[in-house]
Amino acid sequence: QVQLVESGGGLVQAGGSLRLSCAASGRSFSRSTVGWFRQAPGKEREFVAARRWNGGSTDYADSVKGRFTISRDNAKNTVALLQMNSLQPEDTAVYYCAAGQRGPYSSPQGYDYWGQGTQVTVSS
Repeated sequence: QVQLVESGGGLVQAGGSLRLSCAASGRSFSRSTVGWFRQAPGKEREFVAARRWNGGSTDYADSVKGRFTISRDNAKNTVALLQMNSLQPEDTAVYYCAAGQRGPYSSPQGYDYWGQGTQVTVSS
């Protein structure tokens, strides 16, 4: 069974940091672009960041540029990491990791596999 499992969410004060991890099982994602999305209550799922498998180039939503960093660690079966610094209350959402080969990678439609999500709550 192919699975992506996020971890690392939690409650943090504004200005704090969290690091999210996405572990994979059931297949290799070494040739898949990985991405992070988030969804706040009453809002649509929105793109946060993506890292392409071929070359490792990254893309970020304007709202997180300079604060969030996406990376991966294939050696530990961790297909996606998201380091989040200078967190703000507006970053509060459920964060999802995703993997895919179709693109466009700023859209949920570009991904084939999704995790269940991890809650990030930033208090003011």
